Amino acid sequence: MNFSQLAYLFFTLSLAAVFAGIILHYYNPGRKEEVERPKHTMLDPDE
Repeated sequence: MNFSQLAYLFFTLSLAAVFAGIILHYYNPGRKEEVERPKHTMLDPDE
């Protein structure tokens, strides 16, 4: 493998790791209330 192939491999693996981190962060069960709150506040009647 030459340098450009290794660079593309490293870049692809790093993008995949970042994407997996974003998915894990967003779907973390501890964040469920924070993620669902805007949906419920939109449905509440204005006072």
